[in-house]
Amino acid sequence: MDDIAVGPLDLAARVDDALAVQALAFGLTDGEMAIRRPIVLRHLQCPGARALGATTPAGRLVGFVYGMPNDRAHWWSGVVEPYLRAQQLDHWLDDSFVITELHVHPAYQHRGIGRRLITELTDTTTRPRSILSALDTESPARALYHSLGYQDLARRVLFPSAPTPYAVMGALLPLPRH
Repeated sequence: MDDIAVGPLDLAARVDDALAVQALAFGLTDGEMAIRRPIVLRHLQCPGARALGATTPAGRLVGFVYGMPNDRAHWWSGVVEPYLRAQQLDHWLDDSFVITELHVHPAYQHRGIGRRLITELTDTTTRPRSILSALDTESPARALYHSLGYQDLARRVLFPSAPTPYAVMGALLPLPRH
C-alpha cells in the first residue's frame, strides 16, 4: 500500500482508465463500459462532484472513487426514494454526499486502498452523512462499508436494467479511519 498514492483525480481525462478498472472489479462488458462513459462524464458536471484516484509510482490507475452532494432530482435518487420512504428513511437523501462509484483493480484489493479512497473523499465534504448503493450480497465491498459505519437503509432495491438487487447504505460522517 505504501507504493500506492491516493489523491485528486481528473476523472474526465482518465475516464477510460477508470472504466477499465471498474470493468475488471465489477465484471463489466465492453457494451456496459460504453454506456457508463457518458454517464460518468455527465456526473462530473454536477456541482460539488469530486474524484480521487489510487495510482502506482508509474502512474497506473488501480482504483478510483467519485461522488457528489445528493440531489433528489437525479435519476438515482428517484429510483431509491420509494424504497427509503417505505422504511421512513427518505430523509437520508437530503444533505447527503453520494458515493457514486468506488472500484479497486482486483490485483490491488484487500490492501486498504478502497477504505482510503472513500474516507479521504468523504473527509472533504461538509455534508453530515454519506449514502451509496452496493450489490445486495454479502461481499468484501459490503463488509468494507459496514466496517466504515454504513448501515443498510433499504435492501432488494431494483434498478432498471440491473438483474441483481442492490442495498442502499448510509453512514454518518466523518467515517472512521481504522
